[in-house]
Amino acid sequence: MRDTLWLIRKTFISTFKNVLNLFIYFVFPVMAILLATLVQGGSGDAELKMGIVNHDGGQAITKDVIDSVGRQDSMLVSEIEENEIKELISSGELDAAIIFPAGFAQSLIVGKPTNVKIVSIKGAQVTGHLRASLDQEMNNIASIGKVAKGDETKFNNLYEGFQKTGFALSVEKVEDQSINHNKTNQSIGYLLILMLVSASNLSGILIKERENRTFYRLLSSPINPRTYVLSNIIVNLMMMMMQITVTLLIMIFIFHVDPGIPFWSMFLILVLFALVAIGLSLVIVAFSSSSSAASGMQNMFLIPTSLLSGCMFPLALMPETMQQLAHFLPQFWLLDTFSSLQQGVSMGELYLNLFILIAFSVALSLIAVYKFGRNNDTRSYI
Repeated sequence: MRDTLWLIRKTFISTFKNVLNLFIYFVFPVMAILLATLVQGGSGDAELKMGIVNHDGGQAITKDVIDSVGRQDSMLVSEIEENEIKELISSGELDAAIIFPAGFAQSLIVGKPTNVKIVSIKGAQVTGHLRASLDQEMNNIASIGKVAKGDETKFNNLYEGFQKTGFALSVEKVEDQSINHNKTNQSIGYLLILMLVSASNLSGILIKERENRTFYRLLSSPINPRTYVLSNIIVNLMMMMMQITVTLLIMIFIFHVDPGIPFWSMFLILVLFALVAIGLSLVIVAFSSSSSAASGMQNMFLIPTSLLSGCMFPLALMPETMQQLAHFLPQFWLLDTFSSLQQGVSMGELYLNLFILIAFSVALSLIAVYKFGRNNDTRSYI
């Protein structure tokens, strides 16, 4: 135990002598949160500025449809002329414009609603919800027209009754957490990459100390190879636990991002992934004959798998085949666990995800131990 503690202290001192390591472990994760915040944007509660062009005169039905648009949350409505649309939208004064054609009200009365044109340069993000809302309102009124069969008196009576129909509603406004969840997942994705890099760098000390002959001088003392490797694993785990803690605290209390998951749940899941990262780093060390070879293996594995598993951008943007390949990577299962917890799934229901992460950790550790044990070279650690 005394030898292990001495080696842990030595590894900590040698690690923090390099200022770059401090950036990798603690500064880069903060920069990753900042980047995720910028990528995912603001709160998502901005008001939409909508222009209305009414070619149907003072028709009461048309005014009712326009009023239904104005009643939508975060919608600012103003009447404009058609020749002003391009200028107002291009200048950013309007997000979209709705053009009600002449005869619009009459088309609803006869049950055959005419097309309402929506002009926007922001695409379905703005027009999708608006079009669905308008279609629902128009179809409701057109249904009355179909029942009235062109009889305006009958239509007016039915429409008046429809307007007076009351519904008892209990309304409770909930905050949209999608932006916070996206920021969290993006930040965690970047953190996973940094954890893999950190684990590889710390395990790489084993190779560097072998190359500069420090390893052999240590073995000339009572310290044995197993104690030497064990101390490196302990330091690796402690460093990543510190990295996880600092990152989560800054994300929640400095950047005020609500992840939608309890702190300790996130911490424990990330520690589980830390064990996977350590196992992988030991495999890289076991199969590497030099620090340059280890660096090459690290680059060959870390970036492609992180990209494929959705750490850098949402997995949904990838082709279906690539999404299926992601299921073979530990990063995917951690991100999937976070997403499921944010959707209200309990930890008990995610036992398969956690088991897969544990299986990755055990499998990688066993591969490293086997390779170390099979290495008969005098440079072997175990």
